[in-house]
Amino acid sequence: MTKSIVLSGPPAVGKTTVAKGLAERFSLKYLSGGDVLKEMARDEGFDPTGDDWWDTEDGMMFLKKREENSNFDKTLDERLIKLFNEGGMVITSYTLPWLVKDGVKIWLDGSHESSTKRMQNRDDMSSDEAYQITKTRYDKNKALYKKLYNFDFGQDKSVFDAIINTDNLSAQQVIDLTSETVKKFL
Repeated sequence: MTKSIVLSGPPAVGKTTVAKGLAERFSLKYLSGGDVLKEMARDEGFDPTGDDWWDTEDGMMFLKKREENSNFDKTLDERLIKLFNEGGMVITSYTLPWLVKDGVKIWLDGSHESSTKRMQNRDDMSSDEAYQITKTRYDKNKALYKKLYNFDFGQDKSVFDAIINTDNLSAQQVIDLTSETVKKFL
């Protein structure tokens, strides 16, 4: 397969789990846009270790830095566009679906309550804390991408080939459903 796949959706909806499952199933390379952004954070003196780093005070400080300097996101997106266009990738990214023309674009949808439960279980935190973190990340990223690219993250889903609701589905069910969806667009 030469096309690339991009998964987007709100924080803690299951993008990473599904992307890794698709990469394995279709023998593609997996890349997290967030991991590339973490490399940039490391270059700025942050210590972005762990999957839950974005939810820490340090992660939120880097988000604030990104809000003040759009070069981080623009550089990230340039890298992701290049890799996506080379083909053979499964990439998780908040912005890429609006920035590329080809490939398969899937929005993983889910309620805020479902994302809160995922984060609470994944990162071993209280429900209130997980709710606040997912809401803050979603709201801040939405505002950032509106400012940078003038699209409505989470609202404008017209660029997607498919929208899959992850509520009430296991990770394996979402991977299976997404795999069937991808096969239709190959």
